[in-house]
Amino acid sequence: MNDHENGVRVHFLDQLNTASTADFVALLDGTYEHSPWIAERAAAARPFASLAALKVELARVVRQASVDEQLGLIRAHPELAGKAAVAGELTAESTNEQQKAGLTACTPEEFAKLQQLNAAYNTRFGFPFILAVRGPRGTGFTRQEIIATFERRLRAHPDVERAECLRQIHRIAEIRLNDKFGAEPRLGQQLWDWAAELARHSDDPEFLTCTYATPAHTAVAEQLMAWMRHCGFDDVGRDAVGNVVGVYRGTGEQRLLTGSHFDTVRRAGRFDGRLGIFVPMLAVRELFRAGRRLPFAVEVVGFSEEEGQRYAATFLASSALTGAFDPAWLDQTDAHGVSLREAMQRAGLPGKVAGIMALKRDRSRYLGFVEAHIEQGPVLDSLDLPLGIVTSINGSRRYTGEIVGLASHAGTTPMGQRRDAAAGVAELILFCEQRASAVPDVVATVGMLEVPSGSINVIPGRCRFSLDLRATTDEARDALDADVRARLDEICQRRGLAFTLQPTMAANAAPSDPDWQARWEAAVTALGLPLHRLPSGAGHDAMKMHELLPQAMLFVRGGNGGISHNPLESVTADDAELAVAAFLNLIENLHV
Repeated sequence: MNDHENGVRVHFLDQLNTASTADFVALLDGTYEHSPWIAERAAAARPFASLAALKVELARVVRQASVDEQLGLIRAHPELAGKAAVAGELTAESTNEQQKAGLTACTPEEFAKLQQLNAAYNTRFGFPFILAVRGPRGTGFTRQEIIATFERRLRAHPDVERAECLRQIHRIAEIRLNDKFGAEPRLGQQLWDWAAELARHSDDPEFLTCTYATPAHTAVAEQLMAWMRHCGFDDVGRDAVGNVVGVYRGTGEQRLLTGSHFDTVRRAGRFDGRLGIFVPMLAVRELFRAGRRLPFAVEVVGFSEEEGQRYAATFLASSALTGAFDPAWLDQTDAHGVSLREAMQRAGLPGKVAGIMALKRDRSRYLGFVEAHIEQGPVLDSLDLPLGIVTSINGSRRYTGEIVGLASHAGTTPMGQRRDAAAGVAELILFCEQRASAVPDVVATVGMLEVPSGSINVIPGRCRFSLDLRATTDEARDALDADVRARLDEICQRRGLAFTLQPTMAANAAPSDPDWQARWEAAVTALGLPLHRLPSGAGHDAMKMHELLPQAMLFVRGGNGGISHNPLESVTADDAELAVAAFLNLIENLHV
């Protein structure tokens, strides 16, 4: 943002903060379709420290409104390419948005399809379909993307869809406010474009999949290195495990370590991991363009592996930096029998223990580790908050198990004489749900369930299952673990069943370092945003770096209900812009 744009933004914000309530409402006219009550209630929260603060407050007003008021707001919006559009009866804002999305240039087939979808949607939900057609980047969905989104959301539960309509309305309002303020999230748009560009490199031609040491994975590393050099990093390279490392030198010898991973799960989204590389890259680019050096160096690591998709050596990239890389991992093989060592060598890496062990970082040279990451959950999205502060990365235990009963005839075996293995697992699932729900920030999941050789008329004699137990502290995790295993034993004894339970993973909790968490909080507060603290239920590179350095994380809101590990994973350019601003604030106010 240049000085002129900043001046325009500050001037308009000053106008809003000093205006009468009536004038405040008039200045925000058109932000929310035919709903001046939102601005009227938000006026009481003045003064606003920033445009972001205004957006959050307007969303809070809607979130706290009655269901009838929320439905009224939704119904105030026109259908996409509907009767009002055809008749020219849309507001200027809606007309502009539908034109930019090309909805005024639909083919006859597209127009007919939209009319059919509008009718089906109204029948199902009783309100019009709402979509911010300018999309998460702000430059617009294609008509094909709009129709695909329409069809997907038509299958949603009514409560879920009402909440999604409101979130889309807030996104529409955000874009309209950007237009009023003359604000363009250029850094966020650059992040969004980088994510789209990297997603072209995939193991799978249909869905983004980028697993360790594949040609797509190597292509991503090469592209990241090229971008880092363009951003102004002084030293850029690829280390012995394939990490992409960029260093922006400071006036002092110490370094701040940051970054995230660039490998993905199968059928992935674009932002998991990669957002945490792009955010500090953009911050460095801003420093470089301004000719600024900090009292410390910024070292950005694009970790080559975090997801454990190709090999079981999860966190192999960050383990190398902490000195925890197990040489035995090199002999692991993938589904095609290719060893990790061989995969490394095919990707141009040495695949030798000595080079990997040399990557361990010297604790005395580093200030700490920070990571920005998409939340991968629904909390921030449900609260209409762009950023959140991570308090701890959950500790976890995972198991695979099997209950064995007796396969018998479904018609001839009385209910009291059955040894139903699936019913035993079902009871365990319900206990896990009840036990985890009773304690804050504790979760338990049975994600895999299988009746081998099951038949519709046979009582299940075997049932395989998985267990995933997580909590913010090791004590809470272990208590959950003990209770679940005890209940499994009790269920099987009572039902006349046998079981096996095999541990597959154990990870300790990684609470955020208080000082670094406070620095993130100060950075978010400086943007005028309210603080929301939350644990991370997912694992991250930060939980491995926690073994070596003090660490803390910033979460960025995910769209589409916070879905992640999925092609629908998304962030807006505006939220990405705020993440970069928070990172810049953190490093610029870090005193060493």
